[in-house]
Amino acid sequence: MANPSTIRLLVAEDVPQVSQHVRNLLSIQSQVKLLEVLNDGAKVVEAAKQLRPDVVMIDLLLQGKVKGPQLIEKLRDSGLDIPVVVLTVPQHPLARDPARGIDAVLTLPFSGFELVNTLSHVLADRQAKATGACRVVSVFSPKGGVGKTTIAFNLAVALGQMGVATALIDGSLQYGDLRALLKVPSDVPSILDLPTDRVQESDLRDVMWRDPAGIDILLAPPRVEMAEMVTARDVEKTISLLRRLYEAIVIDTPTTLSEVTLALLDSSDVILSIVTYDSTTIHNTIAVAEVFSSIGYTPEKLHYLVNRSDSTGGIGRDELARTLGRRPDFEVVSDGRLVVQANNEGMPFVVSSPDAAVSKDIKRAAQTIMGLTANSPVRS
Repeated sequence: MANPSTIRLLVAEDVPQVSQHVRNLLSIQSQVKLLEVLNDGAKVVEAAKQLRPDVVMIDLLLQGKVKGPQLIEKLRDSGLDIPVVVLTVPQHPLARDPARGIDAVLTLPFSGFELVNTLSHVLADRQAKATGACRVVSVFSPKGGVGKTTIAFNLAVALGQMGVATALIDGSLQYGDLRALLKVPSDVPSILDLPTDRVQESDLRDVMWRDPAGIDILLAPPRVEMAEMVTARDVEKTISLLRRLYEAIVIDTPTTLSEVTLALLDSSDVILSIVTYDSTTIHNTIAVAEVFSSIGYTPEKLHYLVNRSDSTGGIGRDELARTLGRRPDFEVVSDGRLVVQANNEGMPFVVSSPDAAVSKDIKRAAQTIMGLTANSPVRS
């Protein structure tokens, strides 16, 4: 979420009913201060220079000399670097596109919760990029067997290879999937070794397991029944502290939406939802996406990665996109022999076979999620 201080909002809207709707929604909360509502797009850039809003909201269908799309371009090119939320209607769908100056999209009608949540996430995302703050990525799937743990491990290692200080959390507390994958001895510390009353940075360093691939891992408990000893509050505090120590945190989440799982997802900047060309997986993915929407997760928080993307099983790419309601963000090809062998050896395939297509796909996803490019300098 954004900084707890009030979000200053400037609105460009020429439909009185919509303007009043926004005013009414904001009148019953204290997180957002409405600076002004302008019905003339030609005045918005100058007003933004004077008022210095945290976020500008623009109606895509704004009329006048400077129409909605033109105003979005003018703000993008103004050098003000103010995030923009675009209002639209179902008849004129629009996708988020930061390169075009569209940081988020709100489709009418929307609730006050959706409005405030969108503004908060947009501002938080912009602030995180500006300050180089830690980025937390939960790798999630509502169905097992899709390669979730393997992707989480290799994604974290790929980030480490790019010079990003990375921590990996084994969020599968009951079965400890990463502990099993990496063949970690049962006596290696886990999240249970953190004090529950007050967690210090020194405590975290003492229990993090340093993987030979160069990343730090916070492991799940060594036995199934111990998972009940970890609470949602424990994981929230732990992630809050890890944010101070690392530039990226990757979480391998369980497939069930328990209180602890939701705490992990709530604490994340990105939910990387793993889907395959399997009807059950796709069905579960859509069902969970509806839950995410109902609890206020913005579309920008949810990213889709198609694993084994070259094994379509008779389901077309366009069909999958229609079912998801959008094109998947990432694709990772299958390479069963390489991946299985790497997993059996407890070795990330991005290290053992860096030039393989599957490794390159993971690295591209890592670069995009962190806002890096292939030519970004690697930090030592």
